[in-house]
Amino acid sequence: MNETIQNLLSRRSCRAYKPEQVEEETLRQILECATYAPTGMGKQSPKIVVVQDKETRDALAILNRTSVGMPAAADPFYGAPTVVIVFQDKRIPTSRDDANLVMGNLMNAAHALGVDSCYIYRARESFQTPEGRALAEKWGLDENYEGVGNVILGYGLPEGFRPAAPRKEDYIVRV
Repeated sequence: MNETIQNLLSRRSCRAYKPEQVEEETLRQILECATYAPTGMGKQSPKIVVVQDKETRDALAILNRTSVGMPAAADPFYGAPTVVIVFQDKRIPTSRDDANLVMGNLMNAAHALGVDSCYIYRARESFQTPEGRALAEKWGLDENYEGVGNVILGYGLPEGFRPAAPRKEDYIVRV
């Protein structure tokens, strides 16, 4: 089977991680692949913020879990040491879709390079808070940028994986 097809069929979200960081060269390749995601009118509208600093990563986890009332001990990032936040530029009509395509490329590139990942929702809610807005502004993102999603990266523990669910029968409609 073609290697790309095999990667697309075998990638799974991981929900338990080892503490070690992704190697810098591997992370650089993953991020480069993200920047090659298709974007409306080729505008390359998303902004990608990479967080590897533990203090900032933990602050993001608090913002994320608070937005849905998770218990204080819960880690919505499952112990992953790297969090990649993708923001949309609200002035560009395709920007939310562009951001989601970037996250798809992030996860598929990570898998192809032996790095585990998971899409974590609630970036919009996290960055609508005063604390989240302050972080975004610190990173140079003005009020036109809205969080779309988080992709966590790292090396998974065996218990972090589930088998793929069977594909639903009516997933594809051919006419």
